[in-house]
Amino acid sequence: MEPELIHSWSAPRSLSTSLMYSFAQRDDMEVLDEPLYANFLRATGVDRPYREDLLSKTESDANKVVKDIIFGPGSKKYRYCKHIAKQRVPGIANDLMKKGKHFILIRSPMDILPSFDKITPPSFLEIGLAELVSIYSQLYELGNPPAVVDVADLQQDPEATLRGLCEDLDIPFQAAMLRWEAGPKPIDGIWAPWWYKSVHKSTRFDPPKKYPSQFPMSLYYLLEQILPFYNLLKRQVRRRSSQPTPGLPVPANEKLLAWVGDEILPRDSAKVSVFDSVVQGGDSVWEGLRVNNGKIFKLEEHLDRLFDSAKALAFSNVPTREQVKDAIFKTLIRNGMFDNAHIRLSLTRGKKVTSGMSPAFNLYGCTLIVLPEWKPPVYDNIHGITLVTATTRRNSPNNLDSKIHHNNLLNNILAKVEGNNANADDAIMLDKDGYVSETNATNIFLVKKGRVLTPHADYCLPGITRATVMDLVVKENLILEERRISLSEFHIADEVWTTGTMGEISPVVKIDGRVIGDGKVGPVTRRLQGVYKNLAGESGVPIPTAK
Repeated sequence: MEPELIHSWSAPRSLSTSLMYSFAQRDDMEVLDEPLYANFLRATGVDRPYREDLLSKTESDANKVVKDIIFGPGSKKYRYCKHIAKQRVPGIANDLMKKGKHFILIRSPMDILPSFDKITPPSFLEIGLAELVSIYSQLYELGNPPAVVDVADLQQDPEATLRGLCEDLDIPFQAAMLRWEAGPKPIDGIWAPWWYKSVHKSTRFDPPKKYPSQFPMSLYYLLEQILPFYNLLKRQVRRRSSQPTPGLPVPANEKLLAWVGDEILPRDSAKVSVFDSVVQGGDSVWEGLRVNNGKIFKLEEHLDRLFDSAKALAFSNVPTREQVKDAIFKTLIRNGMFDNAHIRLSLTRGKKVTSGMSPAFNLYGCTLIVLPEWKPPVYDNIHGITLVTATTRRNSPNNLDSKIHHNNLLNNILAKVEGNNANADDAIMLDKDGYVSETNATNIFLVKKGRVLTPHADYCLPGITRATVMDLVVKENLILEERRISLSEFHIADEVWTTGTMGEISPVVKIDGRVIGDGKVGPVTRRLQGVYKNLAGESGVPIPTAK
């Protein structure tokens, strides 16, 4: 009979033999231990203690192996073929990848390298993680993306992981897969005495040790080379935990490119060093930018504030204005983001030579981050939002001046926690004297008897959207007053709205349980929303290649 083929691909020292033993326990499975090994030795000339013995006793023509052994007739319904990725050398027929079901077994290089080193010196090619990525890519292009199994999951919960793998392979799980007898097996390859001593002592997938062994630092640079390949494959592992992977508010943002430092990287690779000041102490400044109709609204004003904030915090080795703009434009162009997008622009004090608070450790220069996302306004600007008043007070300039647009947002975050707990959209923050300052994320305005009022920017950030709206209020021939405003004045206001780059003009319909006005978006708010929308859609700095 012609068996259904199951191909396992892995790097060496990845518990691939244990998994082969597991599948060999099934009553419907026959197994092949590295059928392409002899061809690998013949084609590469790699020396092994058993080389001559293997070449004399085993077929070394890969295409004959594929045709006569892997694809040959069998006595069971399934045939399990254990493959080591590096053994897939040029010249093997593509039929091998097109026929049967494939999966990839991965293990952290932190565990592979010390184990491998006990037998033979490891190398980039010997480990073969790059070839595993190539195998994944080829199968993906063939329309048959393979399941990826991490050894860590197999050790932690063998039954659940094996059940999941069987599900992916569309075969029934058998409990016999969980145990096998100790000792050598008839299915072992000729190389077993050199490589299988540990697995011959096993009878199951043992849980990992609580604490790992010391990593040999002589292999540090090899680890740096191969770890990205492991991480790329690890992202393809299907998680079967009770906690599902959270969805994204905008699914299109799953695939985006961000600028970090001096390069553009895919979303999951866009990371800063653990030694970066933003990680060490929230030591960074930032801006939010809105992209509309091929233009960045108020870009120059945002950059003014970014550089002012960096100067106030005594940053050194700051990139030039043109360098920052260049990074912004390149990132947007790479993503094709010319409308309905938002940028989180951050400039950190940079990476430190050692952990610690002192800026004297920052010797590499600043780190620039351009994070673009497809993002419509984040609040309900049609029906309005609700606010509650937080007990957390806004920072005083005596402590940390809010005019510095810094990333150390714990003051705001604590207020946002209170808002979340009250099921409100945001939280109002008061100053030290009990007057309204702003919300945790936006500036705030009210309308009373035709007059527009907003708090002084003594304790709050003088927002760019705030300044824009203040100008529009005057241009619309409305009376504008900037002064200290008590909380009760907001409670009894005719209209209230908040302003910010991400939300633009957001009407407030309820504060602390009090309905604002008639509970609907007021006429002044509507009027200003309209003129602001026109301004934001028509003005801004053009993105160079926007059509």
